[in-house]
Amino acid sequence: MQRNKAIEQLRTHGEWDVVVIGGGATGLGVAVDAATRGYSTLLLEAHDFAKGTSSRSTKLVHGGVRYLAQGYVDLVREALRERGRLSHNAPHLFRKQAFIIPGEKWWTAPYYTFGLWMYDRLSGKLSIGKTRYLGQGDARRRLKGVRDDKVGAGVCYYDGQFDDARLALCLAQTATDHGATVLNYCAVTALKKGGNGRLKGVTAKDELTGETFEVKAKCVVNATGVFANPILGMDEPHDKPPILPSQGIHLVLDREFLPGEDALMVPKTSDGRVLFAVPWHGKVVVGTTDTLVKDPSYEPLPLEQEIEFILNTSRDYLTKAPTRADVRSVYVGLRPLAAPKDEGKSTKEVSRSHKVEVSHSGMVNIFGGKWTTYRQMAEDGVDAAIGAGLLPAKPCRTQELRLHGYIDEKQHMDDTPLTLYGSDAMAIGKLIAAEPKLADRIHPAYPFTFAQVQWAIDEEVAQSLEDVLARRIRLLFLDARAAEAAAPAVADFMAKRMGWSDSRKQAELDSFVKLTKQYRLAD
Repeated sequence: MQRNKAIEQLRTHGEWDVVVIGGGATGLGVAVDAATRGYSTLLLEAHDFAKGTSSRSTKLVHGGVRYLAQGYVDLVREALRERGRLSHNAPHLFRKQAFIIPGEKWWTAPYYTFGLWMYDRLSGKLSIGKTRYLGQGDARRRLKGVRDDKVGAGVCYYDGQFDDARLALCLAQTATDHGATVLNYCAVTALKKGGNGRLKGVTAKDELTGETFEVKAKCVVNATGVFANPILGMDEPHDKPPILPSQGIHLVLDREFLPGEDALMVPKTSDGRVLFAVPWHGKVVVGTTDTLVKDPSYEPLPLEQEIEFILNTSRDYLTKAPTRADVRSVYVGLRPLAAPKDEGKSTKEVSRSHKVEVSHSGMVNIFGGKWTTYRQMAEDGVDAAIGAGLLPAKPCRTQELRLHGYIDEKQHMDDTPLTLYGSDAMAIGKLIAAEPKLADRIHPAYPFTFAQVQWAIDEEVAQSLEDVLARRIRLLFLDARAAEAAAPAVADFMAKRMGWSDSRKQAELDSFVKLTKQYRLAD
């Protein structure tokens, strides 16, 4: 991906078949779907790819055990099918993860074993592992770090685990591989309509240079997630916003709190929510909460009661009780829930299914959904555009599409920081061979190297210090203090490679250091 080349394409291209607004999971999925069908495709993201919700998930590719308990069988079946497809299409990004539900009472483990048997059945031929009952000895042995009094027995089931921001970048690269033009830091500022009220394009602004563009399009897709309402307001007024943002926070702890390879899943906490503790990049991600919020933000803040809920619930289960001082990072994501007809429903009762609507002007709006079903959401969105007569009919080609960096899943892949790059890992190795200093670590306690920073600049259109340390390399999400410590050296490196002035470098550094404070609990 080359941003200058993409800007030039934006200047010179005539009418696009598809313009996608939003560079998160849904928008990137649409760009891949549209490009692989053969439509000329442009994606515009106002910030960085996956800057919002799509880099702040629980890191799970899952059917949703609790959705099955709530009766959303079709949603779970769809999500399990998509989970299986991703495991085949991007094995370098997908990791099979064992989850154990501890049986506190005599009936708990048998009850969930039966329920998860249904979970397995719904996944059909795309199953990634069979559920099985664990006796007390096996359950306690595997759930090291969990209090014995919480583990009378257990049930083990399997779901997927991934790095959300890396999958987003992979989708951007895949779309580019198939001829799409994808641009970060290019915001849609207005919708353009003809005399008949039909949408005919958008006005876009390069946030880095201020240059504006009048973009013609046959089809415009609004895939902006929790930020959909402002785009909808450009199109037509809504009496009631169709997007209901729900906030979820996650605390990141050292692996010593859950030292085994298995994840912990508590299906029903004190207030009825699910709690996950999932191994991720050498840490443990613990979450999540489900709190209705009024105004979405690109950097939402955790509420004190959310922090205390996760800490207190974790203390109920973990042998070593985590304190605020043990939290390496706290991050917050907003779920783009499709607003329910029943306003009395709590957010945890709102279905995570998606819906697609085509407005009177012809804008395709995709609401709701979750990371796991991004591909199906994209297919449904493009199919809706075809159904509305905006695009000529062409079949979807993404069900078995190998994503950028694909490595045959039968090949052995070492679990290293470069595994997530797939076949690109060899090219990063060549950078180090040509310039051995690039093998130096950006922080002594973490394996990330300056070669990865160089790759982010050259091949992944990273434009800022935050782009690199938050999303290309996940250090901010793993350890906010370590990210702050690494920032000066990475800023120096980027300044030399990207030609930043001293004032630009200092501004980048100041902005990022300020951001790290939001990912830390008070000292």
